[in-house]
Amino acid sequence: MKRLVLVLATVFLTGCFNNDDVDVQATDSVTLGETTFKKNCISCHGKEGQGLVKDWKKTQENGKYPAPPINGTAHAFHHSPKALLTTINDGGVILGGWMPGFKDQLNEVEKQGLLDYIHSLWPSELQKKYDEKFK
Repeated sequence: MKRLVLVLATVFLTGCFNNDDVDVQATDSVTLGETTFKKNCISCHGKEGQGLVKDWKKTQENGKYPAPPINGTAHAFHHSPKALLTTINDGGVILGGWMPGFKDQLNEVEKQGLLDYIHSLWPSELQKKYDEKFK
């Protein structure tokens, strides 16, 4: 009976530990990125990163480009993580848009979370191609 209790306790406790810290960290980063996105980006990029206008390639009446979709239907997945981070840091004004820079508003962990969250919005085939090219 003692042996059965010991085996069951061992099996139960083994299930309580996650040996795959990388996946846990990635999940935590995506969750942080989603929170950061909701606080800073949703008003321009939309609830699901779909953008707010149909033609994001056309300037608006103010002469600025609208925020593009970042859910895999525009061009974000064509850019390296470094290029995406530059846009997060410096904004999109230099590119003809109006996105402010977040260099001093977000810490490095929040910025990486944003990159991970944006990546999570893309279809799996785009994620795979992106990872093969940039990771």
